[in-house]
This record gives sequence, structure tokens and C-alpha cells, in this order.
Amino acid sequence: MTRKEFIHKARKFFREQLQVTDYIDVNAAAANIRSNIPFRGPTIYILFVAIVIASVGLNVNSIPVIIGAMLISPLMSPIIGFGMGLGTNDTKLLLRSLKNLGIMFAISLIASTLYFLLTPLETDNPTELLARTNPSIYDVMIAFFGGVAGILELSRKEKGTVLSGVAIATALMPPLCTVGYGIANMNWHYAGGALYLFFINCVFIALATYLAVKFLRFPMAEEQDERSWRKIISYSLLLLVVLVPSVFSAYNIVRENRFATDVRYFVKENKTIGGTYIYDYSTDMSVKPYTLTLRLAGEALSQDARARLYTEADKFGIGHNQIIFQEDATIEVRRLNETEIMRDWLSSTEAQLRQRDDTILSLRTRLNAYEALQLPSAQIAAEMRSQWPEITDVTLARSDASVILLITAAPPKAAATETDTVPSALRAEDLERIHNWLSVRLQEPNVEVLVR
Repeated sequence: MTRKEFIHKARKFFREQLQVTDYIDVNAAAANIRSNIPFRGPTIYILFVAIVIASVGLNVNSIPVIIGAMLISPLMSPIIGFGMGLGTNDTKLLLRSLKNLGIMFAISLIASTLYFLLTPLETDNPTELLARTNPSIYDVMIAFFGGVAGILELSRKEKGTVLSGVAIATALMPPLCTVGYGIANMNWHYAGGALYLFFINCVFIALATYLAVKFLRFPMAEEQDERSWRKIISYSLLLLVVLVPSVFSAYNIVRENRFATDVRYFVKENKTIGGTYIYDYSTDMSVKPYTLTLRLAGEALSQDARARLYTEADKFGIGHNQIIFQEDATIEVRRLNETEIMRDWLSSTEAQLRQRDDTILSLRTRLNAYEALQLPSAQIAAEMRSQWPEITDVTLARSDASVILLITAAPPKAAATETDTVPSALRAEDLERIHNWLSVRLQEPNVEVLVR
């Protein structure tokens, strides 16, 4: 294959892969866009509900809830309609789109403001709200490329799920909810930043739609004249004005990120300077120039060590006037360590005392149980001999079910008669009396009396 043939085949391949005319239907797309522009009937209720859901998600800082609300919301239609009206020179479509965009904006603002006025939930860590208050050039890029994807999806003959992703990526609803939050809480910084982000999204989604409509050659409603060109120039100037704050914001974001990265590497490589070490650091991006506070521990920082740190900081673009040393941190650390040591010692001692008390209580319980099992054998023997002198020996024992009394008595003075049933000096009634007396004396219902 010659070089010329290869180039020809390569061009043909890429032309076939990149051409879109066979896969789009601009007439159907235009009709679909026009039909979805009006905001009336169920669409208003759907928008209101979606705004409330998104407000709840921002209130509780829940990303899944916010994403769900963006999938429900029908916000993009008037914006795409505006871009198509601009691209096809359709003045009526432009006015209809602006009118419905205004209705959408008013409904969203009312719903979000009411929610944040009435909600009992506090917003302790509003990271999702804050993310909508400082738009940058990156938000412009998201809105623009999201708009391109949206209009291409609407123009395809076979529809897919791209619009859902576009709705999530361009994030039209959260800025409106944040504006409502700012109004409800009289926080004009939040309201202004979020309103600017919403405006950016609208403008650059419309711009992407305009360019796509021109590229796909949507049918023109009116022929372009000098007035149309003046209108395009005016919109272009408006885009430039809108871009300026976002570019400045992006520049600040890049600078802050770069400074934080430089500081991290600088501290990592200079953790120890002689007998001094950096145990902590912090940055302040709210002042110009940015500042870095180094908290030092160990030996006092010598002039040579300080000069060495300045030299190393210069390598990372950190100026001498940006570094603040806190050398009294050594004293703070020592006191902190002493306090922690004392706290740990007291905590350990308290745990040991608690363990000792538990052990004593356990032993006391076991001792009481043991004493309850013991029988006063000597006392019982003395008491029984005083009542029955013929008893010579007494043995008490405890079994699982009863108390056993073993008695040894003196031999009888006379021979037993035929009616005697006990072969000892004690008669049957004596044994009965001993049984009853011992049961009461020991408070034991189960007593056995045996004669040896």
C-alpha cells in the first residue's frame, strides 16, 4: 500500500466514524425541544417537588438525594430552547424560552426559600452548599460540554440515557436551592455566588446548543440579516463579561491548590532541622500573600537553621515574608505532654481502684455465701448438752438437700423395754423434740437426726 492510498483510507475511515448526519433527525429534535419548553400543569408540580428534594439533600449534605432531585427536574428544556432559538434565528422561540425560564426560576426560588425558612434542621457542615457559591472556569467547561452532549442526545434518532448524565453534570438545581438558602438566611454571599453559578450554567448550555444547532444545520426560522449579526455580537460580548469572574475564580483556585501542594512538600522534606522539628503547620489563604505558620518543637531555632529553612522555602516558591514561626510551641507541647501523662496516670489509677473494689466485692460475696453454709457446731453441741445431758457427742453436717445431726448418747441405765424403739438413752419423743428445736434454731426446714 502506497502512502497516498494509506492517507486516503485513513481519511475515509475517520470521516465515516465522525460523521453524524446519518444518526440524527434535526426536525424531530426541534419539535421535541419546542414541545418541552412550556412550564404548566404537572411540570410545575414536578419542578416544585424536585426543588424541595434537592433542598433537603443540601440541608442534610446528602449527595444521592441531590442527584435524585436533578434526575427529576425538567430545568434544561427552556435553556436548550433559548439556544436553539438563537441558532435558528427564531425570535418567538427565544421569547417563549425566556418567559418559561423566568417561570422556572421563580418557582424554584419560592420553593427553596420556603423550605429553608421552615426547615427545623440545622446546616452544620454545608459542604454541598458551599460548593455552589464559588464558581470557576471549570463550571463553565462543565456547563458547555454538558450542553453539547444534551443537544446531541436530543438530536439522535435512537435516544439513550445521556440526558440524565447531563442533568447531573450541569447541576442546575443545587445553585437555585443555594440561592433560596441565602435569601432565607440573609446570606448574600451564598445567594450571589450561587446565582452566578446558575447564570453561568444557563449561558453556556445555551451557547453549546447554539453552536450544535449551527453545526447540525437545524432549519432556520428566519433569514439572517444585519440585525441578527448584531444580536450575535451582543451575545458574544455578554459571554465574555460572564467569563471574566469565573476565570478569576479559577485562577485563585489554582493558586491556592499550588500553594498548598508546595507547602506540603516543603514541610515533608524539612521535618527536622538539627534539634528542632516541625510538628504541625497551617496555611491562611484569606490574606495576600498567603501565609504558612510552622509550629516548632525541640531546641530553639538557630539563625543558621532559620536561614536554611528560608533557602529551602525559596525552592518551593514560598517567600520569607510568608513564613511565620511559632517557637513557643515547645513549651506548649511539654505542658500538653505533662497534662496527658497526668491524665493517663489518673485514668490508670482509677481503673486499678475500680478493679480492686470489684475484686473485694466479689470476695465478700463469696465469703458471705461460705459463712452461710457453715454451721455453729460447737454452740449447738453446748446447747443440746444443757438440755439432754445424756448426749456425749454432736456432729453437724450439711448436704445438698438438708442438715444432718449425728448424736452419740450415753448407754441407758436400764435395759430397754419391749416398747422402746430407740436403742439408746434418748427416747423417740426426745428425738422429735431435738428435730423440731434444731429446725427452728437453724431456720432449716429439712433436718435429719441420726443416733450413733
